[in-house]
Amino acid sequence: MLVSAKEMLTKAKAGKYAVGQFNINNLEWTKSILLTAEELKSPVILGVSEGAGKYMCGYKTVVGMVNGMLEELGITVPVALHLDHGSYEGAKACIEAGFSSIMFDGSHYPIEENVAKTKELVAICNDKGMSIEAEVGSIGGEEDGVVGAGECADPEECKMIADLGVTMLAAGIGNIHGKYPENWAGLSFETLDAVQQLTGDMPLVLHGGTGIPEDMIKKAISLGVSKINVNTECQLSFADATRKYIEAGKDLEGKGFDPRKLLAPGADAIKATVKEKMELFGSVGKA
Repeated sequence: MLVSAKEMLTKAKAGKYAVGQFNINNLEWTKSILLTAEELKSPVILGVSEGAGKYMCGYKTVVGMVNGMLEELGITVPVALHLDHGSYEGAKACIEAGFSSIMFDGSHYPIEENVAKTKELVAICNDKGMSIEAEVGSIGGEEDGVVGAGECADPEECKMIADLGVTMLAAGIGNIHGKYPENWAGLSFETLDAVQQLTGDMPLVLHGGTGIPEDMIKKAISLGVSKINVNTECQLSFADATRKYIEAGKDLEGKGFDPRKLLAPGADAIKATVKEKMELFGSVGKA
């Protein structure tokens, strides 16, 4: 059964580890992530961007697939199904479809409007026992067509949004989505520390977990980051394994063209990436 991310993240913040949000793109992704979480006894958050939701035939299809898998695979660890970078309309649609958690990204609205819309969604989520993530200061890189440069959030604005009763807060600390450029300046731990001082027990979220050096990830966790989002890294490992399978001519041997065989190396590569991240984040055995 899907659960809100609140309890797993409160525990993570207190225990100084982080829960990974792994974005799903299809059946292989979802299955690989769930099996790895179960094997490592780690809580997990399945992230769905609006683009991926559309690609998978809508939020109801996603909810049906995930709920079916939880049952069929006998998953016992806590699993949250979370809308990633949701618009106001997207958030409403996911609440309706049966997600257990949403992110409302109001970072591009004037702060007053961000506050008003966040308040309304917090009330609905509280009523339904769902968790809600808010964002302050845009995360750099490209996420479904929204391009940002990796700004740092204003700690006072973070406190203002945190005080509206959101479950978790994504604050821009110089992190970006996708691959990091050569001239990337690194994470701003000063910003993170200032946000943590003002928001107290609130679990903080680090977007763009792909490509941040391990020591920076560990330092961010020590400063209150309890949820780290990973997407690009799984995509790269899936593509790499699939490329190798085809380049080795395996799809031409016997029934190697069968999608179950063709996609298996990629699915295994996702599992390996997820395992590596769960070990780094410290969530193994914390279910």
